[in-house]
Amino acid sequence: MSRLFKTYWVYLFSFIFIGLNSYLVFNEFYYFAVIPFALVITFMAFFKLDKLMWFIVFATPLSLNLEELAIGGVGMYLPTEPLMFGVMLLYFIKLFKHTPINKGLIYHPVTIAIVLNLVWIFITSLTSSMPVVSFKFLLARLWFVVCFYFLATSLFKKITNYKVFFFAYLIPLSGVIIYAIIRLAGYNFEEKPAHWVMEPFYKDHTSYGAILAMYFPIILLFSGRSYTPVYKIFSYVLLGLFTLGIVLSYTRAAWVSLIGAFVLYLIYKFRIKFSVLALITGVFGIMLLLSWDSLVMNLERNNQDSSDNISEHVESISNVSTDASNLERLNRWSSAWRMFQERPIFGWGPGTYVFQYAPFQLSNETTIISTNAGENGNAHSEYIGPLAESGILGSLSFLLIILAVYYRGSITYHQLPKGELKSLLLATMLGLFTYVVHSLLNNYLDTDKASVPFWGFIALIVAIDIYHKKGLLDSHTK
Repeated sequence: MSRLFKTYWVYLFSFIFIGLNSYLVFNEFYYFAVIPFALVITFMAFFKLDKLMWFIVFATPLSLNLEELAIGGVGMYLPTEPLMFGVMLLYFIKLFKHTPINKGLIYHPVTIAIVLNLVWIFITSLTSSMPVVSFKFLLARLWFVVCFYFLATSLFKKITNYKVFFFAYLIPLSGVIIYAIIRLAGYNFEEKPAHWVMEPFYKDHTSYGAILAMYFPIILLFSGRSYTPVYKIFSYVLLGLFTLGIVLSYTRAAWVSLIGAFVLYLIYKFRIKFSVLALITGVFGIMLLLSWDSLVMNLERNNQDSSDNISEHVESISNVSTDASNLERLNRWSSAWRMFQERPIFGWGPGTYVFQYAPFQLSNETTIISTNAGENGNAHSEYIGPLAESGILGSLSFLLIILAVYYRGSITYHQLPKGELKSLLLATMLGLFTYVVHSLLNNYLDTDKASVPFWGFIALIVAIDIYHKKGLLDSHTK
């Protein structure tokens, strides 16, 4: 009788909602329909937080920027960033209730580096030329780090969750690739339309290509493992789709980043010692300095612009004489350097480069795509941008995060016995390294598209180091 009574109330409220929502839709009021979604999200936040996290990952490739939708004034991605903000608040509430944090995570070198970076961002937000912009930047960085570093590391205590994390992003991203390819086919696969066919999901081909490159080593991991036949076929389909997506993105930086990841793979595969790497780097540096003048002359002779022809497009990577994209990147870097020289310690404030760089452009360095309105991207580097925005420590603290990740990741990789976990760690470090290389030329960590995999990959590397390495090593040595 009690169960029948509960069912009755479920049906009653459902009919009331349907009737009321139908009336409101008829009167062109559509927001009432969001209530069931909001109730489900609230339930998940309090009782199924892991499921909510996976939903955020799934929604990330499909999220939409309010500014690009002309809703106006709010640079926020929906539905992901409001959800991350809510999850971050829940995390802090649990901290105030003295929920213990694993000491291994607290004292881990990567955690220390991340906290130092956040502290410096906070300090330079106080000294910022535009404090509101800087604190908004800090808040966004906080919800990315809290959700996909601190919370994600706890989720990766269950190591099989890495499959959920990866596929939750890969599946919707595959849909975006198919969508972009179909649109590009309508333009005969020309290079120019490839810059925007992935809109509104990704703002341009460079951010899109960067993420495709990040997940390429992960797909190679899945296609190379001995899973079920259906699983392997699915992985091969993804591999073909992502290969086609990367080629048709016409993103030169993504191609370069994959070459960098392959070089890193060889270093790990053949266990090349750091001393050998340092020697090779030193010799290469000396050769570069000795041949610098002739190298610059050769670069200036290259007048191959971006092209539909793949070989010509690759050749345009080194064109610093006529290629507008390359020249504009140099213009942004030069502007950032001059901003840094004026404020070398605290910078102009996190997130402020786009609003402050225009007066630092020189007329002889501007291009046909230069603007004073802060369009066409930011400082085009995750390393040079912080120099202008947070001074020398802003750039060094970010580099410290990267160094800490690969220091601990390399130690863990060489300690682990052969097997799934070792392959997983290597694929994750290679995927992350594509962004480390790509971020020399572009910067996207102010968006959910890049921040979710970037911090999530780091969290997985740290989780393997903290939670899974010791038990596997102990069992292997017995």
